[in-house]
Amino acid sequence: MGSNAEKNAEKKINWLQLALLGVAATIGTGFFLGSSIAIQLAGPSAIFAYIIAAIGTYFVYEALAKMTIADPQTGSFRTYASKAFGHWAGFTSGWVYWGSEILIMGSQLTALGIFTQFWLPGVPLWIFAAVYAALGILVILLGSASFDRVENVLAVMKVAAILMFIILAIIALLGFIGVKPPEKLTVPHTYGGIFPNGAKGLLPALIYGFYGFGGIEIVGLLTVRLKKMTDATLTGKVMLSTLTIIYVTSIGLAILMVPWDTISTEESPFVSALTRYRIPFVVNIFNGVFIIAGFSTMVASMFAVVRISTVLAQDNDAPAFLGKKIHDKVALPAITFMAFWVIVSVVLSLLMPGKVYEYFTTAAGIMLLYNWLFILASYGRLEELTGFQQFKRFSGIILVGLVIFGTLFHTTSRPGFFISIVFVAIVAIITFFMRNHWNKPKTPEAPSLFTKIKR
Repeated sequence: MGSNAEKNAEKKINWLQLALLGVAATIGTGFFLGSSIAIQLAGPSAIFAYIIAAIGTYFVYEALAKMTIADPQTGSFRTYASKAFGHWAGFTSGWVYWGSEILIMGSQLTALGIFTQFWLPGVPLWIFAAVYAALGILVILLGSASFDRVENVLAVMKVAAILMFIILAIIALLGFIGVKPPEKLTVPHTYGGIFPNGAKGLLPALIYGFYGFGGIEIVGLLTVRLKKMTDATLTGKVMLSTLTIIYVTSIGLAILMVPWDTISTEESPFVSALTRYRIPFVVNIFNGVFIIAGFSTMVASMFAVVRISTVLAQDNDAPAFLGKKIHDKVALPAITFMAFWVIVSVVLSLLMPGKVYEYFTTAAGIMLLYNWLFILASYGRLEELTGFQQFKRFSGIILVGLVIFGTLFHTTSRPGFFISIVFVAIVAIITFFMRNHWNKPKTPEAPSLFTKIKR
């Protein structure tokens, strides 16, 4: 389940550093670009999608933090699932999470290539994807200290970019910069104005709200490095409060600046807003922000994939070589394995028609939510909960379930839902056959299915 030696090998961090790492792992292109889809679906009520997502995310994070405080494990949610429900749950949770992150990394690399082509249109997409992948792997190879430094710097830059938008938007609305559009500024105040598409618009928008907070699993994998484990809940409160305030404020300002039904899914709502007010250099500035955001979340995903691969190997749920480390620090086999699948994912993203690959990446996001349900279920099984804690746990299950259900209401997310079901079914079939192996009587010499037999 993860050794003490591995926990002690990594540098300890305080709650503020972990909160910054959490922000870095969370704010990505999923917010900067996904928010435009949420607005197009739900109109001004997209703000409620992000508020609901913040509440649901906190319930899940608190459950994960409480389990970590009681029993710190390098395998985090995957280990708790195994302890709560048995080997099958840990195996399923780990591999579903691994698959979802691999697909997400491929889409992030493709997006990074597209953003960079904005400045260098003549360079093939695969070259940019290869360069960013190499830089990300280099950060992981340099160890946890380099990962911390890079992610902390990028977190500050991303928050600064959103704050810059908020300040520019307020100044533009007051008429001090830019060119004010001729239309009169109106604040939605009726039901029809706030919920133009009703519940059928808000429900599918929820998935994009939750995308904006995706990354708490990575924070869970990092929590074992806290100097004071009891600070885990404080980290979550600071991190999620900060994200909620800047998300809701920035989206609210964008909706005030641009008629919501003119926002394109091909462009960030923040770029649309500042462009409409003719604020110079905005497209170039935010293109750089998108690259920073995408690279940061990609590196965080790489870290998570490497960590989950080594934990699976240590528990004999993956080939044993993936658990080996060079000089007890660098998990080179797991990094190499991750790099291979990232290449495969990028190739698929370049070869598949855009919509098809979009369905796969949407499915990957939904699969992350399946793991959130595992976290909430494990929490109820492993910890003695008060009545209020049980209320929050069940509320979290209902909200996450509502998000998954909501994906059926839109043509973009619906195929992703069914693809996620197929992927989980494949993992379930593999798990079923693995259970026969796990249930066999074991002797001290009995090898794992993934262990090479010594002759």
